[in-house]
Amino acid sequence: MDRLWPFTGRDAELRDVVAAVRPGAAGILVAGPAGVGKTRLVREAVARAAGRRRVVWALGANATRLTPFGAFAGLLDLPVEGAAAVAGMLRHLLRLRPFVLAVDDAHLLDELSAVVLHRVVVRGIAPVVVTVRDPAPAPAPDVVVALWKDDLLPRLDVAPLDPPTTSSLVARVLDGPVESGSAQRLWALTRGSPLFLRHLLAEEVRTQRLSRRSGLWLWSGDPRVSAELATLVDREIGGLEPPVLDVVDLLALGEPLGLDALTALTSRRAVEEAETRGLVGTDTTAPAPVARLAHPVYGEVRRSAMGMMRARHLRGVLASHLEGTADPIARAVLLLDSDLPPDHDLLLRAAEAATAFHDLPLAERLAHAAAAGGGWRARLAHAATLSWLTRGEAAEAALCDLAGDAPSGPWRARARAYRAGNLLFTLRRLDAADEVLAEALADPDAGAQRPTLEAMGVALDVARGRTGATVARALALLDDDPADQLTRLLATSALAAVGAVTGRLDAVRTAGGAGDAAALQGIPAFGLTDWLVTGLRLAGLPVQAQDVAARLASSAADLPGPARVMGLVLSGHAALAAGRPADALAPLRDAWAGLDGSEHEFRFRCRTLLATAYGLTGRADAARPLLDGLVDTHPAYTLHAPDDLLARAWCVAAEGAVTPAVRLAEDAADLARRQDSPAYEVLAWQTATQLGASAPAASRLEALTRRVGGPRAGAALQHARASCAQDPAALLDAADAWERLGDPVAAGDAAAHASELHRRRGRRGSALSAAARAQGLADRSGARTPALLAAVRPLPLTVRERESAVLAAQGLSNRAIAERLTLSVRTVEGHLYRAGRKLGVSDRAALARLVRTPGSE
Repeated sequence: MDRLWPFTGRDAELRDVVAAVRPGAAGILVAGPAGVGKTRLVREAVARAAGRRRVVWALGANATRLTPFGAFAGLLDLPVEGAAAVAGMLRHLLRLRPFVLAVDDAHLLDELSAVVLHRVVVRGIAPVVVTVRDPAPAPAPDVVVALWKDDLLPRLDVAPLDPPTTSSLVARVLDGPVESGSAQRLWALTRGSPLFLRHLLAEEVRTQRLSRRSGLWLWSGDPRVSAELATLVDREIGGLEPPVLDVVDLLALGEPLGLDALTALTSRRAVEEAETRGLVGTDTTAPAPVARLAHPVYGEVRRSAMGMMRARHLRGVLASHLEGTADPIARAVLLLDSDLPPDHDLLLRAAEAATAFHDLPLAERLAHAAAAGGGWRARLAHAATLSWLTRGEAAEAALCDLAGDAPSGPWRARARAYRAGNLLFTLRRLDAADEVLAEALADPDAGAQRPTLEAMGVALDVARGRTGATVARALALLDDDPADQLTRLLATSALAAVGAVTGRLDAVRTAGGAGDAAALQGIPAFGLTDWLVTGLRLAGLPVQAQDVAARLASSAADLPGPARVMGLVLSGHAALAAGRPADALAPLRDAWAGLDGSEHEFRFRCRTLLATAYGLTGRADAARPLLDGLVDTHPAYTLHAPDDLLARAWCVAAEGAVTPAVRLAEDAADLARRQDSPAYEVLAWQTATQLGASAPAASRLEALTRRVGGPRAGAALQHARASCAQDPAALLDAADAWERLGDPVAAGDAAAHASELHRRRGRRGSALSAAARAQGLADRSGARTPALLAAVRPLPLTVRERESAVLAAQGLSNRAIAERLTLSVRTVEGHLYRAGRKLGVSDRAALARLVRTPGSE
């Protein structure tokens, strides 16, 4: 972290400055806020453009602003009186020609140094590169301002780095990709200032709050301001009078604040002074103007430097000012660490509001404070947040206590319903959840909470894979129009789950409508949405799947904790549903890193979806570490077990072992049939067809099209029939059908199959045309499937010969290949011998050069 940072993101500006200091040019003035990288830009440009010319540096500084020629200190000893001294300095500079004059922080020049700079420019003595801070804490000398006001030098304004460039810079510094949320947080705090970013990164890496997880750099926790960064910011802010310091500190603790409120809490003069000094900005686009600190780092520095008593007092002032406002969260957060007495009712209302917004870390903090007052509802709210934050054992202990001292039978039933959910979803103890729920249902005093218990029972049935009567039971609960959000979400999720896997598109759509009002109310909405996406994906309705996922994922995009990573999983799932595995990789990789070390239920979904995306894009190397874990299924996701097998199929296919991949797809179809999940069976037979096993698929798909809703089953049947008939034209028609449906991966495979048939029959032009279409579809989806690779890089090999050659090219021994393909070693030797003869090579190294594996793409 101490090495010189790479210079990046300034290509256009660098070209402008280099051109401005070429021999005969006048130069350029570079302006921008502090820390934006002006000096680094000028040094890079001068180093590239100066050639054999001398570079004369003049440095403006507060310490030398009152010293004549202070910027040129050490260059020449001169008398300090007037024009003669200026003339002497200019004569000395003339003797140095050819040179480039570089003046850093010209807004801090003493008057005589500023005059010398102006004369060098006016007389054209040398090219001049000048940096000035804008906005500056104090006015620059008039002759410096004249450089751009009088058009003596062109002015180049350097803005802070934008988010993508900041992310790229951080990735280069850390020598690895950065999780997108972490990159966004780094940019939001530093606002693209390389100077602030460098000091922040050094501290966060040193304390391991910024660390590598699952191949990505992830920033967790709150930043801590290093002494170096605090010194930099203090120097930039400068000394503040107490009234102005109050303005800055109040905003540091409670921004944004209404401008009228800030003025009332301090004074109009203090606010104006803070704004003039560039410490405070105002936003007049809102209905009422609001004030914010000019830079987020100012707030971090002031919060770290503020004494505890002052901070508690100012938070109390702000909390008192917000009393009676409609939003409980802002006042409750201030109240938590203020010198005011706690308001437990307010804290509970704020905790419930934070839960509705999916901000679980904040909800847990508020609920914990509310529960300190001893209220039963507050304790229940706290236990729920503990469970959703995957602190299952703590939640279990709290819920046991709550059930034991519940104020009434219905509240006891409520605590037991939460406990059953915690045991299932967080602790993965399905049998224990069944026992708790049975005890609750046997309690005659459950009263109004009985529907919630029944809804939890439906959820447990789904976990058991019992799809038979689930739809009817879920619909009965929803027909009663339960006002309780938990009851509605549990019943709706069960309806969506069973509808998804059984191909009951009507049930999926009913669940989508019933869940719409509840979709933004609580963490269970993410599980519901994943089932809705699953149902629409299996039906072959990718656009609708994306719409459903986007509504919830966008609302969670900027939140901390589990909500954001769950939203990322939904985004990745929707991209897979749309046949865009390459687009699915970024959100799923970010989610996987965010869930690293967690037992959160969405980690299981993320692993399956990420493995599928890696397999479809040919990333066998990245997929391999995920495969072993795919045998461990979360009990709440029993119905997704066929999806786990299909993920393994695509990963094995990416390694080049197509025959074992086909067997896995057929195993997934068999499991789906035993689970009464015909929609998953359709996807399994579609996968088998894409991998080249169309004969058993066609007969089974014909029956399935009569059971499941949506266009996928029909398109899969068309593809399988065309493959069975060995009809290239029909395969291209199938590709058309897949395109209309919105699955470019399957469309690309159908076109690739057509290309292979044309090639075998000697129709070179038709084969090339179909291969080009397959390649175009692959470019859209990012897929690198075995069918596509065989089409775009055809080899005169049989399927078994190609499999053996691909695995040998990866370095596997003949015995390892035989075990992978369930063949004898002698059979593998025969395949490799014939492959070598056909390709004209006699050793594995040459074979590896000819056979490009999917994972090497």
